[in-house]
Amino acid sequence: MNNQISNPKVEVPTGIQCNDKDYINSLLSCLKEMSKNYVMAMTEASNECLFEKHKQVFLTLISLQREVYEIMFRKGWYILEKAELQKINQKHQMLMKEYQDMNQ
Repeated sequence: MNNQISNPKVEVPTGIQCNDKDYINSLLSCLKEMSKNYVMAMTEASNECLFEKHKQVFLTLISLQREVYEIMFRKGWYILEKAELQKINQKHQMLMKEYQDMNQ
């Protein structure tokens, strides 16, 4: 049984030179890192105005990050795995136990 969810892969040139997949992968990495940095900036904002400015940039960044991911998925450069219901239930039970342990 194939548990993968994917699109046909768009082939790119191999070799030492960067190709479209390399560039977009680099862009995605940068957007992820910038998003993390803006979360930290929001938590350390000294006033509401600064917080709101950081928040707007953050929301733009995560929107761009999602767009880039969607492009990569459509081009077949991201492959997802279908989660089995049993695995989902096991994870849920584990997280619920951890949550309950924290609230005792």
